[in-house]
Amino acid sequence: MQPDPFTRLEARTLVVRQSNIDTDQIIPARFLTTTTREGLGANAFYDWRYTGDDQPKNASPFPVAGAGERQVLVAGPNFGCGSSREHAPWALLDYGFRAVVSSDIADIFKSNALKNGLLPVEVDAETHAALLERPGVAIAIDLEKCTLTTDDGIEASFTVEPFARRCLLDGVDPLGHILAHDADISAYETKAA
Repeated sequence: MQPDPFTRLEARTLVVRQSNIDTDQIIPARFLTTTTREGLGANAFYDWRYTGDDQPKNASPFPVAGAGERQVLVAGPNFGCGSSREHAPWALLDYGFRAVVSSDIADIFKSNALKNGLLPVEVDAETHAALLERPGVAIAIDLEKCTLTTDDGIEASFTVEPFARRCLLDGVDPLGHILAHDADISAYETKAA
């Protein structure tokens, strides 16, 4: 399943100030029994959203029904640390998030997110602190310009590895990018033979 093209996202934020949110918190290991992406959103942040007897927690920052208009997760530093778990970005996407913003996002999580259509946005500490204090703020993330703006005046730029950025803009994963050039590859192989 190819990700949707990501050019510009206009949404609201869901803020979780906690630092060191690891992949087991994003999608607990007991839910890693599938190799497909569909349905994982129901278990995203499960232990934050539900009690031990599967009842919704009233104090959870995560709506039971999914992200809704809050498609940008603003989280504390060192987001996505822990094990290399491709299920983590799958769960976040299926829950309804399209982007994660933090001052520091774990490298392996960032790589897995980019390959699966979830945009990890690292911003400077000042911008991050301001976003953490504005839950629900309207935000625009422009991947073509690599800018983040809010309706109340926050402006920041960010960087994305160029190949990953191209794949996100085109709505393909790395394999999909290669397959899109199949005819050119075949022509080259024929000519080189």
